[in-house]
Amino acid sequence: MATITTSDGAKIFYKDWGAGQPILFSHGWPLTADAWDNQMLFFGRQGFRVIAHDRRSHGRSDQTWDGNKMNRYADDLAELIETLDLSNLVLVGHSTGGGEVAHYIGRHGTSRVAKVVLVGAVPPLMLKTGANPEGAPIEVFDNIRQGTADDRSQFFKNLAIPFYGFNRNGANVNEGLRDSFWLQGMLGGIKGLYDCIHEFSEVDYTEDLKKIDKPTLVIHGEDDQIVPIKAAGEKTARIVKGAQFKVYPNGSHGLAQVESDKFNTDVLNFIAD
Repeated sequence: MATITTSDGAKIFYKDWGAGQPILFSHGWPLTADAWDNQMLFFGRQGFRVIAHDRRSHGRSDQTWDGNKMNRYADDLAELIETLDLSNLVLVGHSTGGGEVAHYIGRHGTSRVAKVVLVGAVPPLMLKTGANPEGAPIEVFDNIRQGTADDRSQFFKNLAIPFYGFNRNGANVNEGLRDSFWLQGMLGGIKGLYDCIHEFSEVDYTEDLKKIDKPTLVIHGEDDQIVPIKAAGEKTARIVKGAQFKVYPNGSHGLAQVESDKFNTDVLNFIAD
């Protein structure tokens, strides 16, 4: 397996396939680089170099007790980008990965970045506050913490249903996708996955979004039950200067997998534009 060793000694797994302009995919919680398999195959066959990593304590990367914080995630991403010497880079971040991409830019700038795609991404802030009434109350995230701590195996099986919108009338329930979600989640370390809940829910990425100065595409599902569009995508599209905003009617949180053909085409057109 290909890995880098970060400055604090953690081994981070990554895939790096093909040649051409690089696209780096950052996955959501509690998933792994494998969540992007469809996209990596598609864009690799289109002549791009495709890279995806397992965030620390997720998938095949080291399960660290400490360091499961967004500052460290962003720095891990920076070390991967620098180790591979990536430039003219397209960054694609889903959910927590969208926070990671935004925070990477906030901490490390855009000198290596060409374009940004944020899909179902958590910025600017998931938590409901006086200044962010569209967010979710803390009890929602406390329940995620409890489910992860008490019985994450069953919790992940249950979570996959609203994640992909399989609980909606007329939905085409894909049991293989549910199984893949569960398997990826169970590969991660429970301490790191538990810690990450705070990072995707209570970290405010507003200032990071303001620092994005490259062409940006914001994609969000109208019916995202995990990261509601009014708390996230709509606000991000207003904060990032010149951002394009594409809403998928009735789209779920996992739209890149459920509507992969549409998603891949939209991202390809954005990169080529």
